[in-house]
Amino acid sequence: MENFNINEIWTNLLIFLENKLSNDICEMWIKPMKPLSFENGIFKIELPNEVWLRKIKERYETQILQGLNQLINEPLTLEYVIQVQTKPTVPVFIEPEIIEEKTKVVNPFESHLNSYFTFDGFIEGPSNRFASKAAQAVIKKLGERANNPLVIFSAPGLGKTHLLHAIGNQILKDNPYAKVLYTSGEGFVTEFVDAIPNRKTDVFRKKYHNLDCLLVDDIQYIVGKDKSEQEFFYTFNSLFDNKKQIVFTCDRTPNQLGLTERLSSRLLSGLVTEIKKPDLETRIAILRQKRDYNNFDIGDDVLAFIASGVQASIRELEGCLFRLTAYCSIHGVIASVSIAKEVLADIINSEQEKYSISISQIKKVVCKHFNVSVEEMNSKKKNNTIAWPRQVAMYIASELTTLPVTEIGREFNRDHTTILHAKQKVKEEIEKNPFFVPEINKLISDVKSVDNN
Repeated sequence: MENFNINEIWTNLLIFLENKLSNDICEMWIKPMKPLSFENGIFKIELPNEVWLRKIKERYETQILQGLNQLINEPLTLEYVIQVQTKPTVPVFIEPEIIEEKTKVVNPFESHLNSYFTFDGFIEGPSNRFASKAAQAVIKKLGERANNPLVIFSAPGLGKTHLLHAIGNQILKDNPYAKVLYTSGEGFVTEFVDAIPNRKTDVFRKKYHNLDCLLVDDIQYIVGKDKSEQEFFYTFNSLFDNKKQIVFTCDRTPNQLGLTERLSSRLLSGLVTEIKKPDLETRIAILRQKRDYNNFDIGDDVLAFIASGVQASIRELEGCLFRLTAYCSIHGVIASVSIAKEVLADIINSEQEKYSISISQIKKVVCKHFNVSVEEMNSKKKNNTIAWPRQVAMYIASELTTLPVTEIGREFNRDHTTILHAKQKVKEEIEKNPFFVPEINKLISDVKSVDNN
């Protein structure tokens, strides 16, 4: 225990939980908490309120304890402390300008924003510049038709969530009384479903329909949940008709999500922007910013090595930086390229494997295994002797490459929905058929062992 301090433990716990839980859950429920101390086997955490406490104990306490047990090799228990709430003492009849002069404004509306994410902290590059500029334009003309709704889509871990929080934080900076809410698609569904049996749908609607700005992360989680999607449509219409700002993120373009036609057309009526994978220079700039912000003792040569090895996700890029720093702190060594190679070997080798594997390579291995030709796999034939090997190849392509589903679809002359269906079918077979597991593992091993030289 003497090699750790409370901040190091918490930093590494966040990395563990981001991998264990979805990123939006960590942003909404985990990061707003604060570690207080670890003494006599008791790890104290401060939470914003009683609602937070119930949610953590019901849903995420097991994962928190699991992460802490991996980081701290001794028995421990969790103890929660509710944050002391400061209530405004200024009379309500005083003008807002006078209030700001006499005391700090306290907005009673809970926004769920993370103040860490700002526009100043967002590194722009060719891959994300349009999305960043679009997000900043929203602030200047809230609710105006040209930027409403704003939809930002990308693969996971490229900065969508950062921009959402940055928009909300800047709005509150400009207008501390604004009603801004950040939530996830999963959070919206959960809150609505909980409101139905408790007969609080009116309270739910009043909360959402009276916002100045709604920020929803990963709206793809709403797809297929008919009542929630319908409620989401009504919420959208209410805010849009009242010229309130709406910003969404998703992992695909709105017309690829499988939303109802009326909701999809609504999302496409605004400004749709994409964040692509960052280039090497942008990745190095991101690592430099994180290093400087956290005062890490890591040279540019090490940052360049990490940036060269991790290309697909900014989140994974930052995770490598924190993992390396924690290792060096614990072992009392200075970060070097050789140490980074050792500590990050599993991540960087996995990344390199994904970039070296081609779809044609996957097709050849799978076709040989099932005794079908590549021409048959690329054909329109739907009989099971061809369709099943094709679905297996699609599944392996999604697991072993960094290509988006739209690109994989093009490689198989299919659309993205066919790829998603194939992934689900193969996953179901893996779960229900124990004899298929060694077969799929052997295929994956064979694909990885193909010599590309």
